[in-house]
Amino acid sequence: MLKPHLVTVIIYFILASCASLPPGNPDNVCSLFTEQDEWYGDAQKAAQKWGIPLPVIMAIMHQESHFVADAQPPRTWVLGFIPWFRPSSAYGYAQAKDETWDDYLDGAGSWWSDRDNFADAADFIGWYCSISHTKLGIGAGDAKNLYLAYHEGHRGFQQKSYLRSASLRRVADKVALRAKHFHKQLSVCKMTSSN
Repeated sequence: MLKPHLVTVIIYFILASCASLPPGNPDNVCSLFTEQDEWYGDAQKAAQKWGIPLPVIMAIMHQESHFVADAQPPRTWVLGFIPWFRPSSAYGYAQAKDETWDDYLDGAGSWWSDRDNFADAADFIGWYCSISHTKLGIGAGDAKNLYLAYHEGHRGFQQKSYLRSASLRRVADKVALRAKHFHKQLSVCKMTSSN
């Protein structure tokens, strides 16, 4: 017979593994908010706090991690079979790099903030885009340019490093289109998703 504390540990690990599963339909923001009912309030709070529209925050997160809590860039391989280092320290829902996450913790986050926590990741994206808005003059609803600044960093955006990558500009167009789709979807389901 299993001891009560062992059962508690097993249940904890089962629940923890379920929490990191990707959502069933990441392309539909209404489905996301139905499946993960606390996410709507978390994303709405970040949007209101930083003045960045909720669909923009969600579209950037979709692009970065497809809403996978522990997303990371794939490892490189040596000789095709030896796992090596990852090309970047990007991690979590927002794919925040170590140094940028540390800046967030110093400026806006709290010591218990985690990159694999949805609320913290949404707040991070809102924070970063708010800086892009004030520092670079990008419109708060301009998902394309906010994403380019998010991907390239503020200095990279100022230096227009994105002009060297047609594929990155196509991705930024996709983020802008997804933000528009999310906005349309929210206009239909907002009342039910806030319950």
